[in-house]
Amino acid sequence: MPKYKVTFSDGTTRNIRSDEEYVKKFTADDGTYELIPPPKVTDSERRLWGKIWRDNTLLETDYIVPLTDHPQRDKFLTYRQKLRDWPSTSDFPSKRPTL
Repeated sequence: MPKYKVTFSDGTTRNIRSDEEYVKKFTADDGTYELIPPPKVTDSERRLWGKIWRDNTLLETDYIVPLTDHPQRDKFLTYRQKLRDWPSTSDFPSKRPTL
C-alpha cells in the first residue's frame, strides 16, 4: 500500500499508508498530500533476500528427503537441486525456481 505525506492548513504533517482515494477524502477540507516514493532496493539486497527465501524453502522441504515413499519425492529432489543451483544462474534473483 502506498504511503503519503499529508500537510494540513495549520502546517502539521502526517504520514498515511492508504490508497489515494482515502487520502483525497482525508485531505479534502483541510490539506494537501504527496506520494512518498518507496525506497530504492539495491542489487545486493535483492540477492540477499533471494538467498534467504531459497534457504527457507530448502528448510521447509527438508522433511521430504528421507521419505522414500513420498509420492512427489523425485519432483522435490529436483526442485531442491534447482534451489541450490539458483544463485549461480542468470535468473537469480529475479526468477525463482518452481516446483
